[in-house]
Amino acid sequence: MGASLGFHIIFACFGIAFPTVVLIAHWLGIRRGDQVALVLAQRWSRVAAVIFAVGAVSGTVLSYELGLLWPGLMGRYGSAFGIPFAIEGIWFFVEAIFTAIYLYGWGRLPPWLHWWSGTPMVIAGLLGALAVVAANSWMNQPSGFTLQDGRVASVDPWAVIFNRATPFETPHMILAAYMVVGFVVAGVYAVGLLRGRWDRYHRLGFLVPFWVGAVCAPLQVLMGDVLARAVAHQQPIKFAAMELVADTQRGVTEWLGGIYWNGEVYFGVGIPYLDSLLVGFSPNTEVIGWNSVPPQLRPPLPNLLHLSFDGMVAIGTALMVLGAWQAWVWKFRREVLSTWWFLVPAALAGAASIVAMELGWLTTEVGRQPWVVYGLLLTRDAVTPAGGVPVTLAATIVVYGVLTATSIGVPWLMGRRWQTRDAARTGADSVQTPYGPPPARAEESRA
Repeated sequence: MGASLGFHIIFACFGIAFPTVVLIAHWLGIRRGDQVALVLAQRWSRVAAVIFAVGAVSGTVLSYELGLLWPGLMGRYGSAFGIPFAIEGIWFFVEAIFTAIYLYGWGRLPPWLHWWSGTPMVIAGLLGALAVVAANSWMNQPSGFTLQDGRVASVDPWAVIFNRATPFETPHMILAAYMVVGFVVAGVYAVGLLRGRWDRYHRLGFLVPFWVGAVCAPLQVLMGDVLARAVAHQQPIKFAAMELVADTQRGVTEWLGGIYWNGEVYFGVGIPYLDSLLVGFSPNTEVIGWNSVPPQLRPPLPNLLHLSFDGMVAIGTALMVLGAWQAWVWKFRREVLSTWWFLVPAALAGAASIVAMELGWLTTEVGRQPWVVYGLLLTRDAVTPAGGVPVTLAATIVVYGVLTATSIGVPWLMGRRWQTRDAARTGADSVQTPYGPPPARAEESRA
C-alpha cells in the first residue's frame, strides 16, 4: 500500500493542479493574442491527458488494495470511511469528461468557450482532492458515526468529510500539488534554458508554471506551520516523535536535524524554547512527550519521522527562497535569471518538491502508527492476515515500472516530435496557431 500511494500521489498532483497551469497559459494566449502561450496550453493539455490516464490506472490498483489488504478497516468502518472515496469517484469522472471535451475543443470551439470548457477540470480536481484528503483526515480524526456492537450503526456524511483534521490537511495537500506541478513543469524548460534555448517558447514555458509554484511556496510554509500546531494538539504523540520530545515538559528545544539515541539528541542544532513557542506562542508552553503512553502505542522510528519532517520543511523553505529570488529580479528587470546557479536549482526544483511531498506523507502515515484509525483501530487488527502479499507487491512494482516508463516516455516522444516540427517551420509558420487554419501542405505550397 505504501508503494502504491507513494507512486499514485505524484499523478494525483497533476490531476489536481495541471489543469490550472494549462488554463493560465490558455488565458494569456487568448487575452493577449499570444500564439506561443496557446501552443504551450495545447501541448500541455495533451501531456496532461497522458498523465491523467496513467493516474487512473494506478488509482484503480489502490481501490483494489483497500479491500484486499485492509479487511479489518473496510469491514468495520467502510460505511463511514468509504463516503469520501465514493464522492471522489464522481469528481474523477467529471474531470475525465471535461478533459476529453477540452482536448477535442482545440480548433473546434470558439476561444473563450473553449477556455471555459476547461474550468470544470480545475473545480473537479480541487473537490476530488478534498474528498480523498478527507478520507485520510478521517483516519487521523475519526468522527461522524456511531458504533453499535462493534459496527457502524449510523453515519453523518458531513461530519465524516469535514472532520477536525480536514481544514488543515486539505489546503496543505492542494498547495503541495500546485508546487509539484509548477516546479516539475518549469524544470523541463529550465533544462532547455540551460542548453541555450532562450526563445520565447522556453522562457514562457518556464515562467508560467514557475510562478504557480513560487506563489504557493510561502503559502505552504505558513500552512505547514498551522498544520504542525494542529497535530501537536490533536495527535500529541505523533508530534512528539516528529520533534524528538521524549518527556512532557515546558520550554522545549527545537532540534534542526539530529538523531535521538539513549535519551540524547546527537548531530542536531538545538534552539532553546523554540518548540514550545511554535506550539503555543509561549516559551513556557507544555509539549507532551512520547513517554506519556505505553511503548506499544508510540510511533515507530522517531528518528525517521523527525528527519522526514525536517527534510520537508527544509525543501519547502529552499523553494520559497528560489521563488523569491526570481520575483526580486523580475520586479526590477523583467527577465528570467540566466545564471547557472539559479537555473540548475530551478531544474531540480521539481524533483525536490516531489521528495518534500513524499516526506510529508511519510511523516503523516508513519506518525499515526500504530493506529490505522486514530484511537480506535490498530493497524495489526486492520491489515489482512492472508499470505501472498510479497507476490502481489512484486506484481504491483512491475505494473508501476511500466506506468513510469509510459508517463515519462510518451511525453518525451511528444516533445521530440514537437521540436522537430518547430525546427522545420520558418517565418510565419514558425509558431503553430491552434485556432487558425492548418499550415499549408507541401503540395499546396508548390502549387
